Amino acid sequence: MLHPSATGVEYLLSAAAVRERCAIVLAAAERGQTRHFRLDAGRLDEAAERVIAATRRRFPDLQVPLHSRWRHFDVGGIDRAALIAPGADPAERARARLDLAIVSVLLDAGAGRGWDYREAETGLLLGRSEGLAVASLRAMQAGLFSADPACPWRADAAALAGLTPERLGQAFQHGPGNPLLGIEARALLLRRLGEVVLALPELFGDPARLGHLCDHWLPRGDALPAPDMLRLVLRALGPIWPGRLSLDGIPLGDCGRHGVVPGDGIVPFHKLSQWLVYSLIEPLEAAGFTITDIDGLTGLAEYRNGGLFLDCGVIMPRQDDLLRRPLDPFSEPVVEWRALTVALLDRLATEVRAGLGKGAAEFPLAMVLEGGSWAAGREIAAERRPDGSAPLAIVSDGTLF
Repeated sequence: MLHPSATGVEYLLSAAAVRERCAIVLAAAERGQTRHFRLDAGRLDEAAERVIAATRRRFPDLQVPLHSRWRHFDVGGIDRAALIAPGADPAERARARLDLAIVSVLLDAGAGRGWDYREAETGLLLGRSEGLAVASLRAMQAGLFSADPACPWRADAAALAGLTPERLGQAFQHGPGNPLLGIEARALLLRRLGEVVLALPELFGDPARLGHLCDHWLPRGDALPAPDMLRLVLRALGPIWPGRLSLDGIPLGDCGRHGVVPGDGIVPFHKLSQWLVYSLIEPLEAAGFTITDIDGLTGLAEYRNGGLFLDCGVIMPRQDDLLRRPLDPFSEPVVEWRALTVALLDRLATEVRAGLGKGAAEFPLAMVLEGGSWAAGREIAAERRPDGSAPLAIVSDGTLF
């Protein structure tokens, strides 16, 4: 049963709603009442073993960092975060790091199989999330998102609002022989971001800048709950997402509908927004904040975590052709898969912690993801398919996964 207060916009724009609504879908799968996938909970052990093995191999001392965009900036063993805002004072460096994290996360949807980024400074050829991360950092270093040519390490609302697909494509080396999926949609997303931020000086200052969120949170004191950060991000940035569900005229962002959920049927995921909050934690902590209740956030409903459960047989399609035909990202099969992914990640975390001899307080879900489930999902995808693609063929516009 839904909690009596579990309705309405404020509820749906929360991590608690993600966890509770996804749990409803998992409970239906356990009863055999889901239309698109069936559950084999006994296979969860294999998934956990893969995650434990990946974690021990990648972090032998089990000192696992939080899952965040900052891991991708370090690809190739290069500390690119050290490049940000050289010579700036700690407050300005925190703003610049928030600027980069927000822009980079919002650009972190599937790049497509045919795209790579050649980093001129190192010669590295990078694809997928790592390529998008480094491309966004180098674009900021070159001043793409700044309204002040003398201060490149900024993401100003005015510059974002005027960003064209051509300029973004040039920075990301997009072209006929190296196509970045959804370049038009990515540029539109950043333009909408700039417009929304310009309209919210109480959050983003005047002149408006993404990194001014740091200043907005300062009066809260040094303790900042992660779920509260998510609520603000979802409410403030909700209007940037084109063509999504809305309720009472308020955009709901990354949500879908599923028939087993009573009432409005809405299942929220807020994948990129939660990924964003996870990625704001480190720069805020470096600025002196204490981020609390990190486990109040959920796992991320995306194709590496979800692919792990499909490839391990924890969830299996009821019709074989489901794995072969292109699927709309907001269709019920995809909503079902993503909901099962979020709910199963909580169960997976319990098994992984037991296998590593860790408790929840010292090894939060964000460490399980980083250790972890995302890496294990990528590894098993490479074992099963030559191109390492996800087991489901989801039609993306570059703004979701």
